[in-house]
Amino acid sequence: MTLTDLAIVGVGKIARDQHIPAIEAGGQFRLAATVSRSGGVAGVETFDTLDALLAARPEIGVISFCNPPQVRYEGARAALAAGRHVMLEKPPGASLSEVRDLAALADARGLTLYATWHSRQAAGVAGARAWLSDKRVRTVRIDWKEDVRVWHPGQVWIWQAGGMGIFDPAINAFSILTEILPVPVHVTGADLRFPSNCETPIAAEVHFAGPGGMTALADLDFLYEGDPFWTMQVETDGGTLTLSQGGAVLDIGGAREGEGWGDQPGIHGEYPKLYSQMYDLVQAGLQDVDTRPLELAADAFMLGRRIEVAPFTDPTLAKD
Repeated sequence: MTLTDLAIVGVGKIARDQHIPAIEAGGQFRLAATVSRSGGVAGVETFDTLDALLAARPEIGVISFCNPPQVRYEGARAALAAGRHVMLEKPPGASLSEVRDLAALADARGLTLYATWHSRQAAGVAGARAWLSDKRVRTVRIDWKEDVRVWHPGQVWIWQAGGMGIFDPAINAFSILTEILPVPVHVTGADLRFPSNCETPIAAEVHFAGPGGMTALADLDFLYEGDPFWTMQVETDGGTLTLSQGGAVLDIGGAREGEGWGDQPGIHGEYPKLYSQMYDLVQAGLQDVDTRPLELAADAFMLGRRIEVAPFTDPTLAKD
């Protein structure tokens, strides 16, 4: 088995936009095969099913799952059962119990399972975590807003149960929050706005609390027009920290670090770091499965108050 040979399951928008370029640029892995029913990658062998790939290509040691979370568990479990290391796009599963079962199986078989959180690799996140490490956090304000019709055009799965709706992008904010804060937070309540024709929310307001009277608020919107607004502001006893542009830019008391996207908003430089981390984990025989961001999303669903809003329409879906 060649550990540097890797296969992707699910060749959709995120795989084409981020995973494949990151693999090509990184040098740690070679894209050796894909599993897709909607078109593969030129020059790379494509299989219709994961079972077919596992049977035909025993030398492929790593499988990266980029398919929707609702259908990921069975495939990831089959890959681990076949002795392959597994990398999971965020969110790592449709439920916490699925992810924990995968982690237990990987541990029992001595395999790597990596539940990735790409926003933690944004340029400003490590600096934010270091600065906050000795501060008392008082309040946090999260604004995470984007247009689903731009970033997830025609993707029906996101509106189906398990697809998470607004929490698919918002979990990126939760992954940063749990990475940078020196104390834990928990959800205390939420207002969830469900379009009348969807099974998942399109907007939400989530309230959190933490030790010492700390509070946090997340304002989440999947119908925000224009460039995405991905910002987190943290008020502490030592000043104010702001992460903007999805964590790419760090501002502490007016001192700004990092470069913005200008007129090209998006994800920049995060996925190559994920694949580098996956390579290191495999070489060291370790796992990295942090479920805290998913726990916050799950708790928002459990504690949230459902509010029905106007039906969601997507011109791309209307053509299907």
